[in-house]
Amino acid sequence: MEYLSEKVAYLKGLAEGMNIDENTNEGKLLKSIINVLGDFADVIDDLEDSQIQLNEHLEDMDEDLAQLEYEMYDDYDGDDQEDGDDIAYYEIECPNCNETVYMDEEMLDDEDNLACPSCKEPIEIEFECDCDCKHEEA
Repeated sequence: MEYLSEKVAYLKGLAEGMNIDENTNEGKLLKSIINVLGDFADVIDDLEDSQIQLNEHLEDMDEDLAQLEYEMYDDYDGDDQEDGDDIAYYEIECPNCNETVYMDEEMLDDEDNLACPSCKEPIEIEFECDCDCKHEEA
């Protein structure tokens, strides 16, 4: 917003060209207003520079995140598993914080230490059987 600085400089020149007496109350007020406008223009220029730097940094972070997402999700083919089996993840809604979390079978097998990764509160899960058999309840 360099044009603000240019406009303030124009106002200063105009005030000097009009031979405004700085010893009068009106002259003092006008000079002070022009100086404050100059300060505002400088601060706005600084803010604009900071905003440009923040935007550049944010774009860099966005590119890094996109690359990371590609490497973690799009490029994954499961070949790095030791036994070659895919790991099954289950989507669970935490009853404490209502956050959707994903857990694998190994995590679910350890029912005594099952906790939400978000709120760290214990989660109790009741497993339902999909088969038509009747299980005895203890």
